[in-house]
Amino acid sequence: MDYDRLKEGATNFAQISGRICEEPKKTHQVEGEYFYEFKVEVERLSKTKDIIPVTISERAIVGQKLNVGDFVKVTGEYRSYNKLQDERSRLILHLFAKDLNILSPKEQQENLYVNEVKLVGYVCKEPIYRKTPFDREICDVLLAVNRPNFHKSDYVPCIMWGLNARFMASQGIGCKVELVGRIQSREYTKTLPNDQMEKKTAYEVSCQRISIISNVANMQPHNQERRKDII
Repeated sequence: MDYDRLKEGATNFAQISGRICEEPKKTHQVEGEYFYEFKVEVERLSKTKDIIPVTISERAIVGQKLNVGDFVKVTGEYRSYNKLQDERSRLILHLFAKDLNILSPKEQQENLYVNEVKLVGYVCKEPIYRKTPFDREICDVLLAVNRPNFHKSDYVPCIMWGLNARFMASQGIGCKVELVGRIQSREYTKTLPNDQMEKKTAYEVSCQRISIISNVANMQPHNQERRKDII
């Protein structure tokens, strides 16, 4: 499969290479088609590990048995859905796999760890700009990514840094962007009503490059799109 060509024209493209760290489990069925869920551990250059949930159809793994420890290359889309937990709706993020290959030891050396995602979507919530205690600029952006040929969107939390953060903080709802980055997992501690502490994991896309395709405040006549690249 020509992944570069697929990525070039995609509005939602995600690809990871890493090691399965959770036993695949059959979780649900849609129109007679069963789906499995598992997690893949992808190491960053800093040696920090992102644990990425993956969903895959049984039809995409025919003839392959997935086991903990297998090094796999997974390509698909980064999707979201709402799940009711503790009487509250929670946004669940996962890599919806369209293609999966178990890599041999030699192929592992050639691929190493890969973690990349490309999204084209619309800012659907006011960006939240802040600074860390070390004065690092951060901006949180929620992106709505439409699925082609489906009346549905995926809502993906994204995080910008530095100049990208400062610029995106000035953009409004409806701004259309193209974003390239990586899928990131982050542990945090939540205080429960009984004052107990619970560890949770948040998932987001850490942005490396972003381009403005169109801005609702600066639209050209006849809705002609224009593009401005950001560092």
